[in-house]
Amino acid sequence: MDHLAFGLIAAFVVLYGVVSKRLQSTIISDPMVFVIFGFFLSSSVTGLIAGKDHILINIVATLALILILFSDASRINLGLFKTEQDLPKRLLGVGLPLTIFLGVFMGVMIFTELPLWQAAILATILAPTDAALAQAVINSERVPGRIRQALNVESGLNDGICFPILLLFISLAAASEVNHPASYWIHFIVFQLILGPIVGIIIGYVGGKLVLWAVNKDWMSGNFQRLSVLGLSVMAYFFADLVGGNGFMSAFFAGLIFGNVARQVSSPIYDFGEAEGELFILLTFMLFGAIMLPETIGNISWRYILYALVSLTLVRMIPVAISLIRKGLSTPSILYIGWFGPRGAASILYVLLVVDKHDFSGGDIIFNVTVTTVLLSIFLHGLTAVPGANVYASAIDAISDKKKDAEIKQVSQLPTRRSHKNHKKG
Repeated sequence: MDHLAFGLIAAFVVLYGVVSKRLQSTIISDPMVFVIFGFFLSSSVTGLIAGKDHILINIVATLALILILFSDASRINLGLFKTEQDLPKRLLGVGLPLTIFLGVFMGVMIFTELPLWQAAILATILAPTDAALAQAVINSERVPGRIRQALNVESGLNDGICFPILLLFISLAAASEVNHPASYWIHFIVFQLILGPIVGIIIGYVGGKLVLWAVNKDWMSGNFQRLSVLGLSVMAYFFADLVGGNGFMSAFFAGLIFGNVARQVSSPIYDFGEAEGELFILLTFMLFGAIMLPETIGNISWRYILYALVSLTLVRMIPVAISLIRKGLSTPSILYIGWFGPRGAASILYVLLVVDKHDFSGGDIIFNVTVTTVLLSIFLHGLTAVPGANVYASAIDAISDKKKDAEIKQVSQLPTRRSHKNHKKG
């Protein structure tokens, strides 16, 4: 990128910020606007950002995902998760595996040339949800708190859960195409799946205790409390990579432990996630529109669109419905949770990790389908977030209190992005 492109991006961030609050109550979402602006800068329109420059988007998306994994995990109160969050546990424990399984099945049905393990890679890339694409869904006061928290906690944990599954499928796919002994892949998986979490747990615990001690001593300013999020998350990523572990898993576990060890001083963590962290996420969407989208538009096919639509509907909604059996939820609630499972930043980085580091025979399919799915999700979920929340709230209001006991059950409200609600009942 040249100086003009950087200048335009900076100006756009400022100008969009001027009207950002006004747009929050409309059907226009931040990711939609940044993707459109990114495409405007792309080689397909103005040419200010060169096509196929994955290095730039990799850097931004990697940092964004590190911060997402750390900050989202830090919002999860493990004590409350064990005792109150029964819906997220169903969505993650039953719904997520079924989503991946159904995604694999549809992948091999639609793309008959795609090997099984590569279809599994595609399904796992598109399994994690991103609540940032539909903020009204989890921040609307009209939506019952229990439903909002189910989507919030699911989104905060499923990207971290999906990553080791993705690593496993990558190893199996590579083993089927590259002649390495089984011991090589066993060694790889063990190091990636064990060392990363260990490093993250150590850094999260020690860092949390250190920050908590410094705050209690009144030695640490609010600015540096916020910066500790960046320091600890990046430290967890690179130290894990240094010893052969997985940096993303390390960042996830570091955030999970840090948030629970230093729960009393957690507000600055959420402040960081709303400002600096949000900027990296939106830049990821902008670069998605500038670099990844032009590559796919020229190769679009009906099969990509079909899989994307199936992934956003049946592959998500059927497992959700199954996972919520006997939870007493009404049909509108099940449909609401099932529909609002948008795909975003995690899927963007996961596919870049796959196509840039592995030369799979189905790499083009995996890349193009992921881009198509994320693009449709950004617009479909963005456009339906506000009206969807309002329609759902009206449907719940019309149900008698006795029939909506499951929805209005009081649960502790865990913080969401752009929301500073503490753990109060709602």
